Amino acid sequence: MSKFGELIDSNVPVLLDFYTDWNEHTEDMNHVIRHVAAALGDKAKVIKIDVEKNQPLADALRIKGVPTFMIYKSGQMVWRQAGTMDANSLINLVEQQV
Repeated sequence: MSKFGELIDSNVPVLLDFYTDWNEHTEDMNHVIRHVAAALGDKAKVIKIDVEKNQPLADALRIKGVPTFMIYKSGQMVWRQAGTMDANSLINLVEQQV
């Protein structure tokens, strides 16, 4: 968990994408997340976290469905939503935290 704390303790917003490889939406969301990361550049961090490889973290954060997106700013969660989203919505949400 200390590594997670290091990931989210940032002056720029951190968008987390919790996913699993077997989920039907993963492939579509991979394209969306790449677009979001490219559009945001160095204004934010975009991090994908495989729920199955990080089960203790997923349990601690109560991840019930994938994809689940979270935005952290300075170590604090400022937004969370489960389910697919389009790139423009994610970009707008992160830019509100810049």
